[in-house]
Amino acid sequence: MTTMNAERTALRSLSAVAGARRAARAFLEALGRQAIGREQADAVVLVGSELVTNALRHGGGGYTLRLAVHPGTIEIAVENPCPRMPRMRAPDLVDGTGGFGWHMVNDLALATVVAPGPGSGKTVPALLPR
Repeated sequence: MTTMNAERTALRSLSAVAGARRAARAFLEALGRQAIGREQADAVVLVGSELVTNALRHGGGGYTLRLAVHPGTIEIAVENPCPRMPRMRAPDLVDGTGGFGWHMVNDLALATVVAPGPGSGKTVPALLPR
């Protein structure tokens, strides 16, 4: 049962990721301090930020961020227009080209799924503990 939802849509901009972090924090603040611990809240913001960063970097430049609370979990879902699925890759420790984010998302989340969109694109939801 979903008790609270939030949604944010944006196009590529310098402040898009920061806006996603602000939206996630505002969502968590609206839940109240008793609903989620500090470490779990930090993980929600971090995973949301990483999913949005990946959507902007690899997914065509636009995204929709959805947050929902369920009994025992918080769901973060990012939709983007690119049908290409995320993939694990070895982190680049030399040239700084990334490779850390998808590993981190999967380590912090209880579950991640990649769902193809109805036309093109995809939605990447992640469930995190409360």
